[in-house]
Amino acid sequence: MKKYILISSLIVSILLFSCNNFKSETSITSDGISKPKPPKAVGPPRVLFIGNSHMEYFVSGPTLFQELCNANNQNINVQQLITIGVSLNKVYFTNKTEADQNFSNIDKDGNYYDYVIIQESTPIALTNLSKFRDNLKLFAEKIHKNSPDAAIYVYQNMSPLSYANSEYNNYYTELRKNTILAAAFIKNAGVLRVGDAVKDAYEGKSGYKYLTGNKDNLRDGKNTLHFINDGGFLQAVLIYSTIFDKIPIIPKKLLLSTGTGDNDNMRKQEVEKAVTNTKALEEIAFSNR
Repeated sequence: MKKYILISSLIVSILLFSCNNFKSETSITSDGISKPKPPKAVGPPRVLFIGNSHMEYFVSGPTLFQELCNANNQNINVQQLITIGVSLNKVYFTNKTEADQNFSNIDKDGNYYDYVIIQESTPIALTNLSKFRDNLKLFAEKIHKNSPDAAIYVYQNMSPLSYANSEYNNYYTELRKNTILAAAFIKNAGVLRVGDAVKDAYEGKSGYKYLTGNKDNLRDGKNTLHFINDGGFLQAVLIYSTIFDKIPIIPKKLLLSTGTGDNDNMRKQEVEKAVTNTKALEEIAFSNR
């Protein structure tokens, strides 16, 4: 997979942002997370992924999800609008021609899209709740024109810091709160609990160990941490579990990353060799569906 160099200033600005400046509007717990109801589909349901490099970089969330669906005889159509390193409004304007075409298509069951997974950039999701809401509204209004009953999942970004950083939990908490608050303003929307699942994995739930030597098996990167094979597998199983309410049967091989270097890419690999603890990650994903 071709990799792009991201401008680090946005993430650097996050790291310099003092947690003391965070302002919570209300106290939100897991009890406040609702689950959207999907429409009844005639034919294969369509799933649209909208976001940036947290969905696709070293590994591809939409591709892994499609592979899990194929292996489990789930006939589903996966589409995506993904642009590396930008906020949701820029994802739209970068892909405006394709997006407008997609949002003008119709289906005989009344909903062109059945599920939409939408991910904001970390800086906005963390520090600008108003912009987060506006950007979600931008897409929601367009989605609802041809898919009025689509189930929308707002992606809960993971803490941008290393788990070893003492501020990890502060950023996790703020991102979680803002995602719940932003999703509450969108019709038939819930939260895709990626941040919760990643935190559980770091904390060793179900016996998972994220470190091999000094190597983080979930994420890698210098200026921005992106999912590698364990993290990408966790995310894909979480998406599947969230939509279908069950753990998928895992195929012998999936399209996973050969590494994080410039000459590495995605290719079919044996899951048990490329992912360190599939069973634990499956359990963590299912518990956060």
